[in-house]
This record gives sequence, C-alpha cells and structure tokens, in this order.
Amino acid sequence: MENQASSKSVILNYGLYYGVISILISLVVYAMGKHLDQGFSGMLIGLVVMIVFIVLATKKFKKDNNGFMSWGQGVKVGVGTVVIGVIIAVIYQQIFINFIEPDFMNQMAEKTQESLLDAGLTEEQIESRMEMQKKFQNPLISIPLGIVVGAFAGFIFSAITSAIMKKSEEDQY
Repeated sequence: MENQASSKSVILNYGLYYGVISILISLVVYAMGKHLDQGFSGMLIGLVVMIVFIVLATKKFKKDNNGFMSWGQGVKVGVGTVVIGVIIAVIYQQIFINFIEPDFMNQMAEKTQESLLDAGLTEEQIESRMEMQKKFQNPLISIPLGIVVGAFAGFIFSAITSAIMKKSEEDQY
C-alpha cells in the first residue's frame, strides 16, 4: 500500500513539473517567434524533456522505496508522469490556440500549404492533405490523440528506463 501512495505522489509531482516545463518551453519558442517553425528540433526537444522526466520520476520512486523498483512499477510511474504532463500541455495548447494566438491554426495551415507546394505536390494532393489536417484540428480529436500518443511514447521510454533501473529484493542476494 505504501508503494501505491508513493507512486501517486511521484506521478503527480513529476507530471506537474513536466507539464510546466513543457509550457515554459512553448512560451520561449513563441516569444522567439519560432512557434510555426519547430519541425524536427521541436520534436527532439520534446522527447528529451519527456525522457528526462521519466528518468527523474523513476529514480525518485526507486529512492523512496529503499532502492527497489519492479519493471511494472517503473513503467507505471513513467507513463503516469507523462500522461499528467501531456494533459497539462494540451490544456495549455487549447488556451494558446483559442486565446493567446487565435490565428495560429490558420498560420499553421498556410505554412503547411507552402511546404507542400515547395515539395512539388499537386493541388489535388495538397487539398487532400489540408482536409486531413483540418480534421485533426478539432479539439475532440486532437486532445485525446495527443494524450494517447504521449502515453504511447511514454510507455516506450518508460519500459526502457524501467528495464535498466529495476531492482528487486531478490536481486540483492
């Protein structure tokens, strides 16, 4: 029972930290005027931040449990941390899209259309992709999808982290 309370506390705390850091990074990118040009570097920074918080949360959980942690406990802590952080980030994203930069989606659509034109796609191909992008702009799709994708990525990195960091009492003997 003590492990459950401990994991809940770690998940909530590190998930909150992860969400706040994600928002701060987004605000810095926005202040720099690069919010439309993140591409691969933005994705890479996001993954690194996610991995850092998974590692920090699982290390804290393991420390709080006298240096012991099963693979499953580590995965639970890592995925839980990521899900809390992603929920905070998607709430901020909706605030950003609806209040801070209400024209953001139109700007992104224009940017996407330009890059598709530069890639040599036909008008028909561009129109098809733009329609698909428009469907994913619906918050009823984008919010759950963001959480599911975050949880999936969190699972992959948590599974790896937990496999490396796990330690049971039997391992001690």
